[in-house]
Formats: sequence, structure tokens, C-alpha cells
Amino acid sequence: MSPSTVLDSRQEILRVAARLFQQRGYHATSMNHIAAALKLSKGGLYHHFQSKDEILFELMSHALDITEQRVLEPVRSIRNAEERLRALIRLHVDVVLSVRDREITVLLHENHPLPPSLRKQINARKKGYIQFLERLIADVQQARGSSPEVSARAATFALLGMINWLYQWFKQEGTLSAEQIAHQYTEIFFAGAFH
Repeated sequence: MSPSTVLDSRQEILRVAARLFQQRGYHATSMNHIAAALKLSKGGLYHHFQSKDEILFELMSHALDITEQRVLEPVRSIRNAEERLRALIRLHVDVVLSVRDREITVLLHENHPLPPSLRKQINARKKGYIQFLERLIADVQQARGSSPEVSARAATFALLGMINWLYQWFKQEGTLSAEQIAHQYTEIFFAGAFH
């Protein structure tokens, strides 16, 4: 088996596992379920991943990689703090609502089952994103010259809670598009955090 075949196989396992974890939940999904969905033997699955925890960790790491590539990297090049924050909100909404990136919903929903050593690694990366956003919100507050009643920290968690919950209720066929939601969330957030 060539290295690219192994990589493709791992990616397919992760894709299927993400779908199963999203549909059934982590605890209700066994290695047998994953193997059956892939039409693999359990041994074939264990050839690629030693445990369900390893699969979950890889999914979460990949979700954080996606967030880094599709949210943080593009906004870092924007000089104006307010425009950077507006872009971050739009891009973060896009990532959370992306149909092809089920890893994101696994990241948002299934953190606690990880063993402590793996959870610590994931949480450190999440914390980096939170700190980036908190600094950005503080920069916007400072640029606007306001002394806000809402702290940058509280505003950060309010914004993340608002966006990260979208996957629970958003329907692609619904009345609001992802673009409309991103615009409305931006307006709600700016009206509340920077008045």
C-alpha cells in the first residue's frame, strides 16, 4: 500500500467517523460501527487508528487546522481591526455551517470524551483562538475610543457562543442563508459590544 493510499484511507475513515459522531454521538458510536460503515474489518480499522479516542483527537485537530486556514490566516492580513473582526465573524460562520467539514461540529460538540492528555492539547489550541479574538475585540474597542460596558472577554464568549451554536439549528434549505446570518450576527454583535 503506497503512502498516499494510507493517507487517503485515513482521511476516509475520519470523514465517515465524523459523520457517525455527528449523527449518533461519540459514545453511541463504536469502532464496529465505523468499520461497518466503511465495509472494513475491525482489524483493518485498527491498522489505521489504535482507538476511537485517536480518531476523535485527529478529527478535532483537523477542525482546528481548518479554522486556522480558513479563518485566522485570511484575517491576519487585514490591517484595520474592525474590518478584521467583521471578516473573522463571516469566515467563522462559514466554517461552522460548512456541510463538507463535519469535523467542526465534532469539535464543537464532543470535547469532553477525550482523555486528559489529548484534551489538554486541543484546549490549548482552542485557547489560542479565543485569545486572538479577545485581543481583536479589545483592539476594536480601543480604535473606536469607547469605554464599553461589555468587557472584551465577555464579548468574546458571547460571540463564540452565538456562532458555535449555529450548527444546532441552521438548515441549508431554511429562510436565512449563511451570508445573511453572518451579516445579521455581525450587526447584532457590533451593536451590543461597541455601543
